Amino acid sequence: LQMLEQQVVGGEQAKNKDLKEKHKRRKKYADERRLQLVAALQNSNEDSSDWVLLNVYDSIHEEVRAKSKLLEKMQKKAAETEIKDLQSEFELEKIDYLGTIRRLERDLMLFQQLLDRVQSLIRRDCNYSNLDKIKRECVWDEEVGCWKIPEPIIQKTSLP
Repeated sequence: LQMLEQQVVGGEQAKNKDLKEKHKRRKKYADERRLQLVAALQNSNEDSSDWVLLNVYDSIHEEVRAKSKLLEKMQKKAAETEIKDLQSEFELEKIDYLGTIRRLERDLMLFQQLLDRVQSLIRRDCNYSNLDKIKRECVWDEEVGCWKIPEPIIQKTSLP
């Protein structure tokens, strides 16, 4: 009876060692795959778990609603990443502009100090001896994109 039971329960292949090994490998692979899926579900957030699990819907309308929600979530994520990229790009440009402004202010201070030192060396009978007057006479030329500065003139005064 026991011999018949072993043959019936296992079938004709009950004593086949290759088949047993194959079943063990399949079971081991299935267990590993299950553990990987469990780990993926634990590591993933709520949004990405929709991709891992298979959803079963009662009607097409439910499926459309669910996929519309998923699409909205993905669009929202894409918009958020775009906003973050734009903000970081803006921040880099802002830092660059501030650096340029600081450099230009330093250059302006240098030129102003040079003018202050050189002004005392200019001859008194030259029109460039009065820098404020020269600044008033300067005109910005839009076409060329530079200042038109009056020519230096030395005023000779003759005594009677």
